[in-house]
Amino acid sequence: MKKKIIFVGVVALLVDVVTKILIDNSFNLMETKPIIVNFFSITKVYNTGASWNILSGYRIILIIITILMFAFLVYYQTKFILNNRNILTFGLLYGGIVGNLIDRIIYGYVIDFLDFTIFGYNFPVFNFADVCIVLGIFLLIIAIYKKEDINEVNSR
Repeated sequence: MKKKIIFVGVVALLVDVVTKILIDNSFNLMETKPIIVNFFSITKVYNTGASWNILSGYRIILIIITILMFAFLVYYQTKFILNNRNILTFGLLYGGIVGNLIDRIIYGYVIDFLDFTIFGYNFPVFNFADVCIVLGIFLLIIAIYKKEDINEVNSR
């Protein structure tokens, strides 16, 4: 793995860990503090599942899936041109994946706290690691669309 990707991943992981520690030490479970009324709040929740609480209570399965996904991405990364965007892409993905994996292994749940209501819909509460993963996936889709997969580029 390239040093720049590791650096981005470590920075993302550190921001995730620090924010979770701050929230966990400053809020009671289910406590909410509105930041922007009817739009954004900090709400401390413990999520034993994945997105939208999918597979709630299946900790070992989620840990195994996460480790397999991480291994797949390490392999998949080798197929991409490592430009600045792709370095950011894989760094964000690794940092986010490891951030939530650490929570699942240590606590048995993930600490979530970012709570948005948009057009009346209250989105599931999430954390910085989730933001990194979603941004990483979005950037990965752009890279695939731009055909930055080395095998695709070389096969032309």
